[in-house]
Amino acid sequence: MKFTLSWLKEHLETDAGLDEICTRLTEIGLEVEDVDDKAAFKPFVIARVVSAEKHPQADRLKVLMVDTGSGSPVQVVCGAPNARAGLVGAFAAPGTYVPGIDVTLAVGNIRGVESHGMMCSEKELQISDSHDGIIDLPEDAPVGQSYAAYANLDDPLIEINLTPNRPDCTSIHGIARDLAASGLGTLKTRPAPSFTVEGETPVKLTLDLDDPKLCPGFALRLVRGVRNGPSPRWMQQRLLAIGLRPINALVDITNYMTFDQGRPMHVFDAAKVKGNLTVRRAREGETVLALDQREYRLGPNNVVIADENGIESIGGIMGGEHSGCNENTVDVLIESALWDPMNIAKSGRALGIITDARYRFERGVDPEYMVPGLERTTELVLELCGGTAARAEVVGYKGYEPKIVEFPFSEVKRLTGLDIPVEEMKQILTRLGFVVTMGNGEVGSCSVAVPSWRPDVDGKADLVEEVMRIHGVDNIKPAPLGSHAAVNGKILTTLQIRSRLAKRALAARGMLEAVTWSFIPEDQAKLFGGGSPALKLANPIAAEMSDMRPSLLPGLLSAAQRNADKGYGDVALFEVSGTYENDRPDGQRRVAGGIRRGTASLAGAGRAWSNAAKGGGKPVDVFDAKADALAVIEACGLPMGNIQIEQGGPEWYHPGRSGTIKMGPKVVLGCFGEFHPLTLESLDVSGALCGFEVYVDAMPEAKRKATRTKPALELSPFQLVRRDFAFVVDKTVEAGAIVKAATGADRKLVTGVNVFDIFEGASVGDGKKSVAIEVQIQPVERTLTDEDFEALTQKIVASVAKFTGGVLRS
Repeated sequence: MKFTLSWLKEHLETDAGLDEICTRLTEIGLEVEDVDDKAAFKPFVIARVVSAEKHPQADRLKVLMVDTGSGSPVQVVCGAPNARAGLVGAFAAPGTYVPGIDVTLAVGNIRGVESHGMMCSEKELQISDSHDGIIDLPEDAPVGQSYAAYANLDDPLIEINLTPNRPDCTSIHGIARDLAASGLGTLKTRPAPSFTVEGETPVKLTLDLDDPKLCPGFALRLVRGVRNGPSPRWMQQRLLAIGLRPINALVDITNYMTFDQGRPMHVFDAAKVKGNLTVRRAREGETVLALDQREYRLGPNNVVIADENGIESIGGIMGGEHSGCNENTVDVLIESALWDPMNIAKSGRALGIITDARYRFERGVDPEYMVPGLERTTELVLELCGGTAARAEVVGYKGYEPKIVEFPFSEVKRLTGLDIPVEEMKQILTRLGFVVTMGNGEVGSCSVAVPSWRPDVDGKADLVEEVMRIHGVDNIKPAPLGSHAAVNGKILTTLQIRSRLAKRALAARGMLEAVTWSFIPEDQAKLFGGGSPALKLANPIAAEMSDMRPSLLPGLLSAAQRNADKGYGDVALFEVSGTYENDRPDGQRRVAGGIRRGTASLAGAGRAWSNAAKGGGKPVDVFDAKADALAVIEACGLPMGNIQIEQGGPEWYHPGRSGTIKMGPKVVLGCFGEFHPLTLESLDVSGALCGFEVYVDAMPEAKRKATRTKPALELSPFQLVRRDFAFVVDKTVEAGAIVKAATGADRKLVTGVNVFDIFEGASVGDGKKSVAIEVQIQPVERTLTDEDFEALTQKIVASVAKFTGGVLRS
């Protein structure tokens, strides 16, 4: 929100300077984002052309002698057609920065004649787009004085960062009201508009809506016989200062009212309106050519203003080109209406239209100013354009019913720690426009009626905020947290701790953390097991961001592809965040997911010949994803001896190159694998890719121990022994089943089993394979004899035969 200092002081009676006003704005919650003190215009001075002679080497140039008030004339070469002796204009000396052309002047030599400065046009000083000639001032303009001060170009510009909950401060009047409430000056009150009304407005209005909230009120007035020329210089300067381009008086008045009073208005050329106006829902497929010269296709979710010709305006967002006002407009219809904020926000977002009117209507405008806003706009039209006003037509408005909030004064102390006298609280609320009523016999609380311009105030906490910010947030004294007599317990939850551990583990494995959208397209959601109606967004930020994600993988895969498109094909990304199975609290999962692309394995990416010694340079595969998933589970503190891996995963993984991680028969901890080719094709993703998801919230809580003290480290004094076995089994038997069977043969002595070779060939038979394992045997009580090892060997062979049907390879 931008405004100039003089514009603010038109609403605020104060002697405060720029710095004090900016400081106070930030103190009361209207953070000042930028201040332009217009120092760039200070070097320009008023100068008089003493003589104007033809340039000896150019027909279209003149050599001017310019009196700048310094005592000696300055020579300037100028090409403006209106340059002449006696002209008074704006002069820029060498070294001056000219904002309109983005140039810093220097002494120049133009066709053999030196030029010591420049006589400026309005465009070069960003006053207007006019550059047909240099500025021509009245003869009595004070030569040698600052042109910026003379032309009011030195008016400082203030920009505040307005939060969405402050629609009352989308107007300069509202900002002045807040400053006055804080004690910085007095709010000026403008006399009520007064003008003569002649006749009725012939154009009638109908609200044809199934939901009255879509347009709670509409006011319309005809003004006959206007002259729609340029707006006055003071209005143009203010609009230009805040970044708006002056168009004509009628349009400039509506823009001025939008910023001055926070009341968006619209004007129709009455001659272009056929019949009466109707506010209705647009019909499916209807189109309108808007004032931005773009055609929009509308539907029933859009509210429009239409006549017998069709749509004339998109209600509360933008008018139509057909009924727009230009220099030929004689009769004008002025509109002041109320619109449903939610519908305006949805329509504007769906159509991709951002306007100052939408910005205010979607936050909420003052309903009580609908008719006064029409009166004030009419007054400006009559003042600047002439004409005769008809009686206003007001439809639908039922009046404002103030919201009553019960306000216990003790809430201020409870929520802010501030000790503020009750009388000061009442005064602050009253200055802000609230109506405070003390209850019968109640001294500790009051009833507060919320003013019409504050739709954001809903409860007692909002009133505490109002009191706090006007009293001064800087009055809250910093205080340390109270100490506890006992040692603090665990602060973070188990899920928070495990989320952090998962991030650290994946980062340590060379993966980069990504943050992807929680919203994905519907087709991607269905591809990964989602897409239910309950997870559809009612108000998506974009049409393609329609569903809550059922998995982290679509976002990560898309991110990897974007990196590949920019030349970074070997990427490893992870994210620890939420996924959504349904719309209930228990349907939100905490998931650690990741993907690897290209050759981005743990051993390192790159060409095989440059990294082969470390095992790098190979395309990533299912085993890279498996290692990442198991690393997360191990980092979270689960006993790895209880982990089971089953072949196959969800349908978005490759059926023969994926797995599911379980703890017991029911607890699914995660899935991993390479992706199904159809999945990658649907996502428009290519390359060697593997990924995983670990359900952090599915991990069982560790049993609470009686003490946090770790037990003493017990190391066996006996030598660890390794024995190799090779079993011939059916090809369908998983190697993990053999490992599990060998481990269970004697859990006291067998401390580890690893697969080190798998062989298939004619020598082991058709449909068979040989799986070689290394069994680690750790004696605990004594050194094992040959008989002990033979007995253990028989146990292992018997266990593998029992559970897998495997036989010892001869």
